Amino acid sequence: MKSVGMARYMKNSVPGMDVPDEIINRLKGVDKKDQAKEGIKICVETIQQLKEMKGVAGVHVMAIEWEERVPEIAEMAGLLPRPVVE
Repeated sequence: MKSVGMARYMKNSVPGMDVPDEIINRLKGVDKKDQAKEGIKICVETIQQLKEMKGVAGVHVMAIEWEERVPEIAEMAGLLPRPVVE
């Protein structure tokens, strides 16, 4: 999420989307110019938590109109380089 406004929109207007208030408050507590950086940090932390869950084999990162940041997120989350499957 690039901003607290985007987080609120996703929570209130995207069916099936749950953005916890703690995430909204975390973004709200960051200077506006740093909210996108914080959103990436939240994404990376979430991926790292999911990697620790038994039965979770992958994640789907949706970076709508921000696709160019996906490689950075994947690298920061320790998803790159991709494992070699033999």
